[in-house]
Order: sequence, then C-alpha cells, then structure tokens
Amino acid sequence: MAIKEVFIEEGCTACGLCTDICPEVFELPDDVAIVKEGVNFDDFEDEIKEAAESCPVEVIKYKE
Repeated sequence: MAIKEVFIEEGCTACGLCTDICPEVFELPDDVAIVKEGVNFDDFEDEIKEAAESCPVEVIKYKE
C-alpha cells in the first residue's frame, strides 16, 4: 500500500535517527524533527517505515 501521510507526534527527542535513515523525508532544523513538504512518499516507503520502527520514542507515524 502507498503511504499517503507521514507525521511526527509530540515528544520527539531530536535523536537524528530519522534523518540518518531517510534525509529525503525528514529534517531536523531545531529541537524536533519535521517532515519535508512536497515529498513523494511512495519513493521512500521502505525508509519511512524503517524510520518509524527505529524511532526510540515512537513518534513517527504514517497512514497508508
């Protein structure tokens, strides 16, 4: 299934794992990670899922 939405819930600790795993989708401009705008999530589906599973505080979510 295609990923339609990616978001980060409150509680991000800015560990940087998501940006290491998928810098095309996630960035860390301040003290929390954000999802970049205008990204085609289909191109990075595996990386998004890996980032969500690797997040130590489990705040990365996606909808298919």
